[in-house]
Amino acid sequence: MPAAIGQDLVALLPRLRRFALVLCRSPSLADDLVQGACERALANAESWTPGTRFDAWMFRILRNHWIDHLRRLKAEGMTEDVTTHRQLMGDPGEGPLLSKLALTEVQRAIEQLPHEQREVLVLVCVEDLAYREAAEVLGVPLGTVMSRLARARKRLVELTVAA
Repeated sequence: MPAAIGQDLVALLPRLRRFALVLCRSPSLADDLVQGACERALANAESWTPGTRFDAWMFRILRNHWIDHLRRLKAEGMTEDVTTHRQLMGDPGEGPLLSKLALTEVQRAIEQLPHEQREVLVLVCVEDLAYREAAEVLGVPLGTVMSRLARARKRLVELTVAA
């Protein structure tokens, strides 16, 4: 069964990493989370129901792996300072520079959102999951997804227009 999901899993890796980065804000930890989620998916491939959305199933595994990681950290008392991670890429020209500044502004605004709103925003707006699928991934009612998304969008407008 793992071979049956192997190609889908490989194709989904960039999206899984993007979601992991939203959850943990650390590139190295995001890679570890994605690897752990992939291991779990391959070990439990028989629990995926063909015909359902594979990406939603994987996002749920990844999110559960992140929650397990947080619980483990809480028990161990370890933390990582995300402000020490800087990744700068040079690209000549005004256009890319302005785009990077706008992206940085939006990323900062997203980081200011409460965790619950940030998760919903990324699953629905970036990963293109339907509200119902996002609700299943997060384990919350559909109405909660809709209200969190509405609050997240409103707050993003406030943060980016005021900046």
